[in-house]
Amino acid sequence: MDSPSPTGPGIRLRTLDDMFAYAAAEDITLRIDGMETQVRRRRAGRPGRRAFVSGKRRQQHTVKTTMISDSQDRTLWSGSQRPARTHDQTSVRTEGIADRFHQHPGVRAEADDGYRGLANEFPDQVSTHPGNRRT
Repeated sequence: MDSPSPTGPGIRLRTLDDMFAYAAAEDITLRIDGMETQVRRRRAGRPGRRAFVSGKRRQQHTVKTTMISDSQDRTLWSGSQRPARTHDQTSVRTEGIADRFHQHPGVRAEADDGYRGLANEFPDQVSTHPGNRRT
């Protein structure tokens, strides 16, 4: 049995703009986090091989994805995959999430300590909690 869509039957959040508009209309507090997924190690001698080595996951080869969910942990949006070395703050800027906070001043979000720069730029919209950071 499929779980119900956060927006009801037949409505899908396809873009970042759709997700921010939905959050503004429904007064939803977003949760922003970076997720790392283990991938196969690239062959030795390949350029960029070290970019996929994660310090967070004990030197495993991973890719990082920025995920945005609601308070019930339903995924609303998933960003593109980036090398593990990419900082959370860099991913937010590259994906355009910071720009959406300018466009939607009523949207609120919670994030872990890796997004302190975003919280400093949008103190009324984004709050960071050091305890949210997963190891």
